[in-house]
Amino acid sequence: MTTPTTAAAALAMEDVTLTYPDGDRTLTALDRVSLTVAPGELVAVVGPSGSGKSSLLAVAATLLRPDSGRVVLAGRETARMSERERAALRRERIGIVFQQANLLPSLTAEEQLLAVAHLRGGRVRAERARAAGLLESVGLDAAKRRRRPHRLSGGERQRVNIARALFAGPSVLLVDEPTSALDHERGERVVELLAEVTRRHRTATVLVTHDRALLRRADRVLAMDDGRLGGGPPGQPGGPPGQP
Repeated sequence: MTTPTTAAAALAMEDVTLTYPDGDRTLTALDRVSLTVAPGELVAVVGPSGSGKSSLLAVAATLLRPDSGRVVLAGRETARMSERERAALRRERIGIVFQQANLLPSLTAEEQLLAVAHLRGGRVRAERARAAGLLESVGLDAAKRRRRPHRLSGGERQRVNIARALFAGPSVLLVDEPTSALDHERGERVVELLAEVTRRHRTATVLVTHDRALLRRADRVLAMDDGRLGGGPPGQPGGPPGQP
């Protein structure tokens, strides 16, 4: 897939640098990183621990301000926004799927989504049908939608997590190691689901994963190392050609 231009991208990071103080030193978490993701595109980012993957997601989610560079999300340059405006942008335009599902133990799967509607000031009763439809679209039938987290499998909890992230209709979906607590078969099903919802909902999805066996579901694969973002591993989309 051709890399989208900034104008066509739902998410664009241009020449972004992020540093952290570390005693007497300064660590560079992101080193002039550029990334564009189009609506309906799934981009996977791989790399060793400490390579900058989590920092990439945090900057893309507007949780951290970079030292330099531009972050443009849904056509808006985030550096020019107030903290209140960035919080509203996160609430309305960014979906985040965490490594752990972090579901509220006292709520059913359907109520997890309705809690989001409540926090956004929506009418919970009016949103109930949409919550049920979204959970059905990620493979949870009516019986499972009424279950609390402890009665769902790990893969089912992650499906609720994905549905909750999609509930606000985000432009950008940021996914952090969603399969780390799952076996390979369940993990593959979750990534298949992410690819499906990316296309169906036209989100610009960035998936951070350590499991290279799952990368075939991505439109592009990028490798991160020492804060730099480049082409993916040989033989993967976006990487150099594999060996014949």
